[in-house]
Amino acid sequence: MLRELAQDLVDLIFDWGYIGITIMMAIESSFIPFPSELVLVPAGYLASQGQMSIAAIMGSALVGSLIGAFINYYLAITLGRKFLIKFGKYFFIKEEALLKMENYFKKHGHISTFTGRLIPGIRQLISIPAGLAKMNIVQFSLYTTLGAGIWALVLTLLGYFIGTNEALINQYLKEITILVVLLLVILVAVYYRYQKRKA
Repeated sequence: MLRELAQDLVDLIFDWGYIGITIMMAIESSFIPFPSELVLVPAGYLASQGQMSIAAIMGSALVGSLIGAFINYYLAITLGRKFLIKFGKYFFIKEEALLKMENYFKKHGHISTFTGRLIPGIRQLISIPAGLAKMNIVQFSLYTTLGAGIWALVLTLLGYFIGTNEALINQYLKEITILVVLLLVILVAVYYRYQKRKA
């Protein structure tokens, strides 16, 4: 089933080209759950066959990721805060807690956005608290691009070097995800230690 879906995506990406990658990554980066590995691993494989360019794949992936992230960001600004203030009490979310979260993101939004883009399951959602806190749009764009770029490069290179070997891709993807999470834990610990010294 997964192999057939991957093959269909290879064919679809080849037909749509880089626009297809942009559209799929925009969907993946918004509130619609869609695994980015099903887009970028096949694209990397096509690059290994000389049918696509890694640089163009990365450019398309980053544009799509930013589009999806901006969708969540602006939805949170326009709808999220009003909704949470009005109905948050029914979900045990007080306005004071919302203000604390906004203040936290104003101070630490850059590290949260960057690390969040590298964690599966959080990648798509990290733009929402950033939007609620009205995080600086330049910082938001920069750290979203950095985080999304690293993840996109990992997946593209997996497809480039491993190809369509599903078992190897799953194995390496799990190992890479664990390694990334461990590195992020270290990074966050160093960041907070630096902030304490600074304070």
